[in-house]
Amino acid sequence: MEACFRLILFDIDGTLITTGGAGVHALERAFHTLFDIKDAVNSIPMAGKTDVQIIKEVLGLHGLSYLDGNVKKMQEMYLHYLQEEICNRDKKLKPGVKELLNLLKNKDIPLGLLTGNLERGAKIKLHPFNLNEYFIDGAFGSDHEDRDELLPIAIDKFRRKGFTFTPKQCIIIGDTPRDVRCAKIHGARCIAVATGPYSKEELLTTDADMVLDSLSETEQYLTLLTGNTELI
Repeated sequence: MEACFRLILFDIDGTLITTGGAGVHALERAFHTLFDIKDAVNSIPMAGKTDVQIIKEVLGLHGLSYLDGNVKKMQEMYLHYLQEEICNRDKKLKPGVKELLNLLKNKDIPLGLLTGNLERGAKIKLHPFNLNEYFIDGAFGSDHEDRDELLPIAIDKFRRKGFTFTPKQCIIIGDTPRDVRCAKIHGARCIAVATGPYSKEELLTTDADMVLDSLSETEQYLTLLTGNTELI
């Protein structure tokens, strides 16, 4: 296999796409169906968290246990409703995403996902945009509920597919401070993009290696993503 010196891992919500509220609506419907609770997730900040983390927080907020199968029930019900909710007119690609993915694919740079979404949920969200085909593998909220643990999982999955990377050879692209942290604690690079709930000014206060208004600013980050030398 040809040597690759970078593994680029993408967050989904706020970075690649906007789901038009599909995730929140699916969670709301799941909690209402299973526990007769309306507007269950309204008071929970969700940006950058894993789906399992969010579900546990909401269960706790409403005095419900997550030790008796409720998390699993919620995951299944959420995924059921997500397949319906993603079919909305408000979902859209973030600026520059398809152009960037095509460029990186043409350069044979391996691409993956690093997201708090359950793996099935990630595929459901990306399917309407025909984005699943770009990503070899990834680490998901269904692999570990702590986002900070996902980079080593992603590296291991790629290793099993014949790719060898160290954390320093990885670049995570995301839209929240949690994306930045989960990269930097392992020594990876991170590009933060202000297309989600955090402004560019807020992201500039993090340890991100680069902060962009959007991924359409190709000239700002292309050398970092496609350079021919190994990251050290």
